[in-house]
Amino acid sequence: MIQQIIILLVGFIFLVKGADWFVDGAASIARKMGIPQLIIGLTIVAMGTSMPEAAVSITAAMQQNAGITIGNVVGSNILNIFIILGITALITNVKIQKSTIRYEIPFMIFITIILMIFGMTDMKINFIEGVFLWILFIAYLVYLFIMAKNSETQEEEKDIPVWKCLLFILLGGILVVKGSDFAVSGASAIARYFGMSERFIGLTIVAFGTSLPELVTSVTAAKRGNAGIAIGNIVGSNIFNILFVIGTTSLICSVPFESKFMIDSMIAVIAGLVLWFGTMKHQELRKPCGIIMLLCYGLYFMYLCLM
Repeated sequence: MIQQIIILLVGFIFLVKGADWFVDGAASIARKMGIPQLIIGLTIVAMGTSMPEAAVSITAAMQQNAGITIGNVVGSNILNIFIILGITALITNVKIQKSTIRYEIPFMIFITIILMIFGMTDMKINFIEGVFLWILFIAYLVYLFIMAKNSETQEEEKDIPVWKCLLFILLGGILVVKGSDFAVSGASAIARYFGMSERFIGLTIVAFGTSLPELVTSVTAAKRGNAGIAIGNIVGSNIFNILFVIGTTSLICSVPFESKFMIDSMIAVIAGLVLWFGTMKHQELRKPCGIIMLLCYGLYFMYLCLM
């Protein structure tokens, strides 16, 4: 049992560090090839934050661990809002951009409902639905490109030698692949040992592990007084998780959608609504809303334990 826990933890470490190295290497190579910083930020770096979820979901789907595939994404999205933004709001008030309130949060809620509808139709996300999710994903990238171009800022980037970039990409890719394998096998073994469902493990332990990059980024930003990036990053990550992660996974193989995931998906919609209404009036996330978010997750976790 201890061995399986160690395998799970090692898997999470590999996932987080591997994604970090892969993004650093790929972004540096792209810069050396003359690809604009804007495009790098919207593609390589943005997708990099969803690499742990993508790797775990694809690995789980291919190993027929259906509960972990959807549970990882839906669980991460719930945890990102209720826990990560809840904790961040307790540290400091978090400003939110008008575009996030007007477009991005409603879009996040919309695609979560789309996921529910797809899941309801034949209890799985199939290839055609995966194509539709990817069409929405491309449309979202176009929106991001337009928004970023209107407020483009040049960031100072560290220069990394080509050999080191290639090494980062290679090592990062290996770590992500092995990390996802370790995380899925470790989580499945723990679920079997304690008699828990893979859905529960996917919605809690695996979701937390793959959300570690967002947690570290948001809390660190809040402590440094840069919490304004937190909400945009979390909402963007949640959108990527559904459109990119589930969309890509369903293109490789059909993703089973258990009936119980309907409730979890509804909780994800509620999480989006709490964030939306909680920030609409003052255009910032304040401590009272952060407390409500943490209490909501506490109630949701109790529900998971009892079911």
